[in-house]
Amino acid sequence: MATFFGINITHIVLLFYLFSSDFSFVRRAESLGINYGQVGNNLPTPDKVLALFTSLRITKTRIYDTNPQVLTAFANSNIDLIVTVENEMLAVLVDPQQALNWVETRIKPYFPATKISTIAVGNEIFTGGDATQIQNVVPVMINIHEALVQLGMDSAIKVSTANSLAVLISSYPPSAGSFMPELSQVMRPLLQFLNNTGSPFWINAYPYFAYKDAPTKIPLDYALFNSNNLAGTSSGMVDPYTKLHYDNMLYAMVDAVIFALYRLGYGGLEVQVSETGWPSKGDPDEVGATIENAQVYNKNLLRRQMRGEGTPLRPNQRLEIYLFALFNENMKPGQTSERNYGLYQPDLTMTYNVGLSALSSPTSSSSSSSTTTTSSSTTTASVSLTSSSTSLKKEATHGYSLGYWTTSVCILIFYILERRPL
Repeated sequence: MATFFGINITHIVLLFYLFSSDFSFVRRAESLGINYGQVGNNLPTPDKVLALFTSLRITKTRIYDTNPQVLTAFANSNIDLIVTVENEMLAVLVDPQQALNWVETRIKPYFPATKISTIAVGNEIFTGGDATQIQNVVPVMINIHEALVQLGMDSAIKVSTANSLAVLISSYPPSAGSFMPELSQVMRPLLQFLNNTGSPFWINAYPYFAYKDAPTKIPLDYALFNSNNLAGTSSGMVDPYTKLHYDNMLYAMVDAVIFALYRLGYGGLEVQVSETGWPSKGDPDEVGATIENAQVYNKNLLRRQMRGEGTPLRPNQRLEIYLFALFNENMKPGQTSERNYGLYQPDLTMTYNVGLSALSSPTSSSSSSSTTTTSSSTTTASVSLTSSSTSLKKEATHGYSLGYWTTSVCILIFYILERRPL
């Protein structure tokens, strides 16, 4: 392989591609959704849920099945809906005819009155341990897409699958992001499918889990988006290879996924966060699962979403995020935290106030100055943060700012002079 001043030219080309490829992604579309789970025996009816979404001016949601009551209630509502093929259905839908029947009975009767935008094929299958399901993911995605083509619905409905962050073998620093080698045989065809169909790569990313597992190593404020509370001049972490600055863990997780995609040759894919959130209650060993932390995390996240932020690696690409979850779900198995991610209780009262109504107002995202106290400090922090990760401001028009290109060139020069591998 050719070298330039002693550095492998592949590293230079990759880095240049990293900082130039998000040109096509500059956009100003709404980027906030809320996951609507239904694993509970006391949840409100879908028509009441729709009324709640309408009052909050939330226009994107994701459900974990194809509940006909939900699909019917959400008709003509302007709510963009992601529906899901349940994991256990993959063994059936690997048959193309069954996949066609599924689309004809589960999707077609409700579309386009109900704005179904994407079909999620399973949830976190690649890290679930079921070898048969893992092998079935991409064939089922192909079958469903071909069914949509046959029914003339493929231009409006995409197909993807949600992945746990555990698909990465390395995520720190973000530039070291890479997929688990044992998943390469299924990951490459998945990425090829997403690339061919213009569909996003979805990641379920939870800073809460990282903090819970290493509370003495990870600053709570870094996990909670509380950049103003971080001690020291760095206010977070700096990737030693790209020199990009991260003031929160979620953006670092997303950029690690982007680097992993580039390493497999699919750097043009858009990455979206299909789930993130923070539990308001947990078992004694679930460190950080408190109502105070949940409120801070979600409030800070929502405010950043309303400002249209991107990650440090793609500052001009607005990051689409689906917050988990709308309700506490009393029938979910597992630890106490699993049943306590909801912004709302089943009786439609707020678990805690994140200011969703205010966030829906065009003026509130820039004028709010209320404060919130974290559980890790007695210091109050503004909920309207100025993110140093987006010091390169998003432009309303298509194209790059001069500062963005300057940053790209400077990093290229850094690599050439320092001769550091990516």
